[in-house]
Amino acid sequence: MWRELPDSMDKAIVAQIDARLTKIRHDHNVEIPLAIESGSRAWGFPSPDSDYDCRFIYVRHTRQYFSLWPARDVIETPPDPVLDVNGWDLGKALKLLAKGNAVVVEWLTSPISYGTDREFRDGFLTLVREVADRSLVSWHYLHLGERQRQTYFRDDRPIPQKKLFYALRPAAALRWLRHHPQEAIAPMHFPTLLAECAPPDDVAELVNALIVRKAQTRELGADPLSEPIRRFIDFEFQYARETMGARARSISSEARQRCDDFFAATLQRLER
Repeated sequence: MWRELPDSMDKAIVAQIDARLTKIRHDHNVEIPLAIESGSRAWGFPSPDSDYDCRFIYVRHTRQYFSLWPARDVIETPPDPVLDVNGWDLGKALKLLAKGNAVVVEWLTSPISYGTDREFRDGFLTLVREVADRSLVSWHYLHLGERQRQTYFRDDRPIPQKKLFYALRPAAALRWLRHHPQEAIAPMHFPTLLAECAPPDDVAELVNALIVRKAQTRELGADPLSEPIRRFIDFEFQYARETMGARARSISSEARQRCDDFFAATLQRLER
């Protein structure tokens, strides 16, 4: 199992996460071929007090999928101020991928791993490249970004600076997809995403300075939204909405078959 944890992560908290994952395997009788860090640490803009967001994909034993009373497709553990450890069944992850949900793609490309089966991850990423629909992924980021824009950026009120990233990241992802017309997987790591989407110089300067400040202080405070960042976010959301066309309502038969094949092959391999 591949494991990659930065030295900056608290070893005691990592040990708690490992213990929760072990308990989940035992209590739910599942395999966990992917356990990664999501959130600000994996996105590349953590604060000194950032919490830990462990996300995982689990696989039940084949016999359990034939039950008349199937188990939930989510496993959740009690959250606390520091830890958030939750996961999806492989079937749920595949269905959401086919519908254009980019979350599972981000999990697969996280640079921080608590334990990942490389063969599983690489096979899943191959599947992503085969079935991910650029249009659906773009709609995912547009809806995510507009929701954050409407929630936090209203009436010219001061904005919690940490919240800026929750609209900036979808806007940058949309711009990245526009600049890479043959790709459907935008980088998860935000500094990489920002650099590769070629934002205006004033936006890059402001955002990079904010990332540096965020890494150094527990509280960024609230400030009015700067005009360059406002223009950047609003332009990307408006341009995407005007150019993407209607959202597809069905999953192609080919995508369904490829997801089915990967699901069956994974069950077979993990049952050995």
